[in-house]
Amino acid sequence: MSDLASSAHSRPVARVSRRLLLGGSLSAALVAGLAACNSSAAPAGEEQPSAPAAAVFPVTVTHKYGDTVVPTAPERIVVVGFTEQDILLALGITPVATTEWYGDQPYAVWPWATSKLGEAKPEVIRAPDKLPLEKIAALTPDLIIGTNAGLSKEVYDSLSKIAPTIANSGKYDSDWFEPWPVQTLLVGKAVGKEAEAQQLVDELTKRFADTAASHQQFAGVPAIFLQSPYYEGHAIAYQDGLSTDFLTDLGFVIPKELDAYERDGEQAFIPVEKLDVLNAGDVLIWATENDKSEAELAKNKLFGQLEAVKAGRSIYTGAELAGAIYFATVLSLPYVLDALVPQLEKALPA
Repeated sequence: MSDLASSAHSRPVARVSRRLLLGGSLSAALVAGLAACNSSAAPAGEEQPSAPAAAVFPVTVTHKYGDTVVPTAPERIVVVGFTEQDILLALGITPVATTEWYGDQPYAVWPWATSKLGEAKPEVIRAPDKLPLEKIAALTPDLIIGTNAGLSKEVYDSLSKIAPTIANSGKYDSDWFEPWPVQTLLVGKAVGKEAEAQQLVDELTKRFADTAASHQQFAGVPAIFLQSPYYEGHAIAYQDGLSTDFLTDLGFVIPKELDAYERDGEQAFIPVEKLDVLNAGDVLIWATENDKSEAELAKNKLFGQLEAVKAGRSIYTGAELAGAIYFATVLSLPYVLDALVPQLEKALPA
């Protein structure tokens, strides 16, 4: 396997900027780290969705690096991206291996998805800098999923020597965190569950639309989603885009004032001495992952002077909700709706 070891190239993690935790190097720990939905049990008598349907194979999946043919129903799927385990679990399929992003959750599966895992104990790949190709090969996969792995062509080619590999679509500016419907449908097709994947997408899309329709008080309200705590003297906010779709799909708008603070095509880096820029948002959602994060925010005297903070329209997520927002998958986003909407209702009563 020495040829595999020599081709274990570095992961382009600098583009992974969902959390800072998003925006730098994952090995810096998750101090830096995306620029840029729960299926019910089958009715009695129907087969539970636990494996791909053999009759649909072979299938051909088109992605950034061309067409990949999956010849037979895969039984040993390895996830090399950060979030695709959610998609597989939503489709009733358990991978033999997942890849750790952050959070150190058991088997790299977060609480919103653990009920889908059952008694399975997938191997966890820890790859902050490069994918361990020899370890992946030793797992003897028959399908490798990397729609959220930022795969370079060189790494994709190396993985394809091990098993059929699915990369991201390549239709967006970043190779990381393409829209959740796009990733869901790519993975669904690869595992022979294209119709089920489409149903998941349709159901979650409808849930967002229904929630927006029943909460007209959200419509047109400027809201800002931020990382927490501050990072190197800056508040890190997300401009309008993939990272804020969970808000705009509910009717909120993202203030244009953030755009002036964009750094290198990534998030808005707002100096803490200019925190009053955040007054452009009637609602602030801070991705606080522990009590210390909230306390750190409050140390800045300008924080307490923000209109949203004074009016009780500043929301602090906690670790699980922050993780669900960052994951932005077909399984995590229903959790976001369950956990965040009640807090938004309190901030903006009807």
